[in-house]
Amino acid sequence: MSNDAPRFRVRPPAGWINDPNGPFRWRDRYHLFYQHNPDAPVHTNVHWGHASSADLAHWEHHPVALAPTPGGPDEAGCWSGCVVDDAGVPTAVYTGVDQHHTGLGALCLARAVVPDDETLTDWKPLPTPVVTGPPAGLDVVMFRDPFVFRHGGRRWALVGAGHADGTPSVLLYDCEDLLDWRFAGVLLDGNDPVAADVFGDKAVGWECPQLYTTASGECVLVLSLWDGDPCTTGYLTGRLQPFSDGELRFEPRAGGRLDHGRDFYAPAVLQEAGRALMWGWSWESRSQGEVEHAGWAGVLTAPRVVDVHPDGALRVAPASELQLLRAAAPFVTAPAQVALPPSYDLTVTARGRTTVGLLRSASGARLTVRLDPDEGTVTLDRGDWPRARPDGSAPIVVRAPARQVRVLVDGSLFELFVDDRVAVTERVYLRPDDARELVVAGNAEAVTGWELVPPRPE
Repeated sequence: MSNDAPRFRVRPPAGWINDPNGPFRWRDRYHLFYQHNPDAPVHTNVHWGHASSADLAHWEHHPVALAPTPGGPDEAGCWSGCVVDDAGVPTAVYTGVDQHHTGLGALCLARAVVPDDETLTDWKPLPTPVVTGPPAGLDVVMFRDPFVFRHGGRRWALVGAGHADGTPSVLLYDCEDLLDWRFAGVLLDGNDPVAADVFGDKAVGWECPQLYTTASGECVLVLSLWDGDPCTTGYLTGRLQPFSDGELRFEPRAGGRLDHGRDFYAPAVLQEAGRALMWGWSWESRSQGEVEHAGWAGVLTAPRVVDVHPDGALRVAPASELQLLRAAAPFVTAPAQVALPPSYDLTVTARGRTTVGLLRSASGARLTVRLDPDEGTVTLDRGDWPRARPDGSAPIVVRAPARQVRVLVDGSLFELFVDDRVAVTERVYLRPDDARELVVAGNAEAVTGWELVPPRPE
């Protein structure tokens, strides 16, 4: 296996992966589905892949859960959606696309064949969609990605949308009965002043809408911004409010970027009793030729716990269960210059300005993370490791107290968590002469790092 290939995050051994779908807990196991082409590392022939875990750290791959049905409403792909418990039967709610679609999906259902089986390996699609297309009269030209949630004792669904005039929106449905959906209006659109201030006017569609509730009762609406191609992700905090008869509206108060890196998109949320978990898709930022040579494309991020700080800013941190992947003893416990393993979990706490080097090129250039508590900034500088995507490789600067950064690296997947307020996801590929090397310079208070290791035999 290449050292670039992540070993601990969810990724099929071959083929294509993109959006995480339907994170779901059933019979004390976590299930994570995802967009998957099992035949090639290209974005077509979309199935639902499937993995499960008892502890969020160690994952087991299962057979494909959903596959296109010849002649059916999903014959051109089983696209994004969610999984819910429908009266004791795990049920996938997903976007079906037929051969004649023009950006408009149908909303389809598939049910677990053996609900008592904790592995949920067998699924049966219903032959007809529950929603064949968008509501009339709204000039909807993009319609996909259902997300089902409960509010006020009823079951509702969000659907991502875009309109002919370029306005993005989230549509709302009442789906208390999963076989009988009722359109309940536009939950929010890009003309809302808070949304416009946070996101600007570049997006023409909002994909993969998700909603979670914080401990304080506030709602967080998570959106993937689409401008003709996947662009970036964002969030809005606010409240769901009754509107008209049998409708809801989302009233936002604040928001921001969900992840400040360039290789994160289409996150999916699992609401638990005491927390909300999130996974995102990290796409490849290398050339298509390199992807085809590797035989695989894409990886899901580590699970994150997401919440909101009292000031309305995002709270984000790795799930505590990820500590189960740590080796028995750390490989570094103080500022030092040491070799780094291919996959690790590193925390650096700064008293003052501190520079953390993570990679060294043959020319002596370094990939660095700079914490500057005086300026309130953290900078990721990866200039000598270019990305093969239009948005380039310029340094990323984020505003934060800059007291602590936690770095999760799994092969080419780099995830930075700054002060539980900022996440940065990037893909970085090593060349033959590059060296993984930790160098901590400046005014660091503490440094601790663990190699990630496979589960120990029982």
